[in-house]
Amino acid sequence: MAITTQAASKPGTVDLAYDGKSLSMPIIEGSEGEIGIDVAQLRNKTGMITFDPGFGNTGACRSTITFIDGERGILRYRGYSIEELAARSSFLEVAWLLINGELPTGTELETFSREVIHHTMVHQDFGRFFDGLPKDAHPMPVCAAAVGALATFYQQPETEQSIHDSVTRLIAKMPTIAAYSYKHSLGQPFMYPRNVLDYCSNFLHMMFANPCEEYAVDPVLAKAVDLLLILHADHEQNCSTSTVRVVGSSRANLFASIAAGISALWGPLHGGANQQVIEMLDRIESEGGDVRAFVDRAKDKKDNSRLMGFGHRVYKNFDPRATILKKACTDVLNAKGLASRQLEIAMALEEIALSDDYFISHKLYPNVDFYSGIIYKALGIPVNMFTVMFTLGRLPGWIAQWIEMRHDPETRIVRPRQIYTGPTVRGYVPMEART
Repeated sequence: MAITTQAASKPGTVDLAYDGKSLSMPIIEGSEGEIGIDVAQLRNKTGMITFDPGFGNTGACRSTITFIDGERGILRYRGYSIEELAARSSFLEVAWLLINGELPTGTELETFSREVIHHTMVHQDFGRFFDGLPKDAHPMPVCAAAVGALATFYQQPETEQSIHDSVTRLIAKMPTIAAYSYKHSLGQPFMYPRNVLDYCSNFLHMMFANPCEEYAVDPVLAKAVDLLLILHADHEQNCSTSTVRVVGSSRANLFASIAAGISALWGPLHGGANQQVIEMLDRIESEGGDVRAFVDRAKDKKDNSRLMGFGHRVYKNFDPRATILKKACTDVLNAKGLASRQLEIAMALEEIALSDDYFISHKLYPNVDFYSGIIYKALGIPVNMFTVMFTLGRLPGWIAQWIEMRHDPETRIVRPRQIYTGPTVRGYVPMEART
């Protein structure tokens, strides 16, 4: 097989020749200079397919939503840098941006916020849904089941208006569902949302208030949650986002597609990383709190100790979200007046890793999971709710990707191919002849 690239003029082509057959495949260039080879006709013209376990070298779609440059530490939503959005925007404004493609006007944001606020309550019958679940159920499958169940309450035919209504309901009700899943695990009464509170303050109220006493939401903590949600709002074609698109490609409705995304995010290799950070800190503390000894073990290839929350599959220098969260982490700790041994260990771990030649040479810098885990811990959010917080943030990104996929004329139902390596044809063996 021979592959040659024709680069005389953009976009150019890649020519493949194999076993007397040839195919000229067009090169696709993105708006940020990304280059891809269009192999859509490869199987039809040559009988061959590509083999790419994990799809790490496969572009499944064209998208206008999120741009990542892992080498330079760049993350942009619809062209806006994550640094600027984190400093100047709000989560609901970013949600509008992702879903609609442009920043909202003042009137649009006010209308959107009002719609969200007035859809935060769940149907009274839906509230009884939680009674059928075990008290010790992990909140993530509870959330996935609850979002899937929403489809039974909103079954109208899909139109642009009904999709708009579903989008609003999902963004509005997700904090309620998340808080209810937590309250259910504690055996505490559900707290109704309050329309006088903003999005993140409302969530913290439903999480931590109880009917017996007044609960005042600290604005510093609400701001930290809002920031965390912005930073997690979308991240290109990761596992859960791709899952939403794959399920949606079958024309499954929005609720079913998002429920599938939640299930994908539940996996410890995807959304559970910040939980692993806290578990690592717990382990260091239980072993006496010797951070340097743990770091040395993490550098030893013969030891199974792993430094969680450092390095990233996409970002090869630094995670821009981590840089933003580092300051927010300090703000939260100061606001809460916290000085726990575990948090001291985290800060010592960060200091050692940032100055250690091994981690610098391997580009193992703190990522978003390291700081988000510490912040969630400081906020009093239990470890099994960390991934639910990730879900709250990622929701508008999933919705935006689902809508884009539905409107993309190139969308087809996802159906990957395979290289079969099983037995070749063989005859059926009667039961009495089997050994």
